Parts: sequence; structure tokens; C-alpha cells
Amino acid sequence: MVQFITIDDPTDLRVAGYAQVRERDLVGRHGLFMAEGEVVVRMLATSRLCEPVSLLLAQKRVEALSDSLAALAPEVPVYVAGQAVMDALVGFPIHRGILALGRRRATPTACEILAGLGPEALILVLYGIGNHDNMGGLFRNAAAFGADAVLLDADCCDPLYRKAIRVSVGASLITPFARLERDEDLAGLLEAAGVRSVALSPAGQGTLAQLSRAPRMAVLLGSEGPGLPADVLARTRTVAIPMAAGFDSLNVATTAGIVLHHLGFMAEREAG
Repeated sequence: MVQFITIDDPTDLRVAGYAQVRERDLVGRHGLFMAEGEVVVRMLATSRLCEPVSLLLAQKRVEALSDSLAALAPEVPVYVAGQAVMDALVGFPIHRGILALGRRRATPTACEILAGLGPEALILVLYGIGNHDNMGGLFRNAAAFGADAVLLDADCCDPLYRKAIRVSVGASLITPFARLERDEDLAGLLEAAGVRSVALSPAGQGTLAQLSRAPRMAVLLGSEGPGLPADVLARTRTVAIPMAAGFDSLNVATTAGIVLHHLGFMAEREAG
């Protein structure tokens, strides 16, 4: 049975984790993350990788989520508030009226993720992605085009930041990912795991059309501007996406979508 708990006071300590959401975005949530909106919270409710700790719903949103609420573990409280109380609690008018606090069930290492992949796998590898919109878009593309995992270097921002989750449409809640320590050699880990790597660069030695799919393959992308580190480019096959004359760069999430689609659906195109 769902634990519905009515909240009439925005200072109620039972919902302190939802207080002043934007300020909490900056200072952190001590191992928890905030999910926002109907689609994202539905993703959280069914995720194998993450679990809801509690939900906070505007009264008018309860019925729309009734099927997902029925699937919650009985110990997960569902706090229900009027819109005015909810707005005062979170610190801004939250028209969606649907929030949840969640946590990852486990935090695997890159080695553990690589060891758990099958003989065929597609991996997205990210270096220095510091923009949460880009991070969310990258995870959305990874999920849409069948990537099996995402690996992040130590300088990437958090895929479970509230805005990144929202932009990913919940994909960061269902896509396996791991963050490397600063001294870990990501390119070396991929090589040791039998993964063929390809790095995207405007100065790539080949073009996307020339890129074939290996059984286990990683697509390496760097931040916009600096791109991938020079030592990574030196150890990896580089590929460029041809563009119109006078233009040589794309948004990193757009680049990921193009390359992952090319690789993820290559077998279907060849069969056709």
C-alpha cells in the first residue's frame, strides 16, 4: 500500500530534503539526487539502477501517477501537498508538481562495468563535459541509440544533477555509468577490455562514413572547445564528421547522436 502523507506546513522536517531546491542543487544532497517531472519520476520508479527514497506531489498530480505509485516499495513515503505549500517548500513555482528524491543502488567502477559487458557492446566515453545540458543530452542519446554504458573522466559534471536528469528525460537513471578516478588510464582500461576506441575530432584522420562497427566499441568525446586530451587522441583512431565549408564543429550531444546512430544501426542498414 502507498504511504500517502499530507504536508500542510512547508517547514515540516519530514520534507526537509525538498526545501529550497535550487540552493540544494549547489550544495549537494549527500548521496541523493532530485528527479523532476512525470516522465522522469516514472523512469525512477521502474529503474534497475536507481531507487526512489520519497516522492513529493502536488495534490492535483496524484491521480496521473497512480500506476507508478502502486509499483513503489511500501516503505517509500509519498508526500502530498497543496500547490501553494509545495511552491513555498521548494522555493519557486513548480508547475509540474512532481518531485522525487532518489539514490543509486550501487556505484560501479569502470572496471566493473567493462567486465559486465557482453561480447557486443557500445560505450560512450566522455572527457571534461562540464555543462549539465550537454550531459543530459549525451545520456539521452546514449539511451536512444542503444549504448550499453557511459564512462566519465574525473572532470565531467554529475549526470544525476537535477537539470542533467531533466534534460536526459530520465536516461541517466537507467543507463549504467561510472566515473574514473583522476589517475586512472581510461584508454588503457578500454584496451585491456578488448574494446576498440574511436575519438571524434574536427581534425580526425578518417570520416564517419569510413567507420565500421567492432563487436566491442567505445566512442570518445571531449568538451566543446578543448576537445579530447592530446594524449588520448595520440592513442586512438580519430574520426571527423564532414560539414559544410567554413564550419567545423557541432554541439557535443549532437555529435554523439550522429555517431551512436551510425554505429548502433549499422547492422540493420547492411542487412537492408
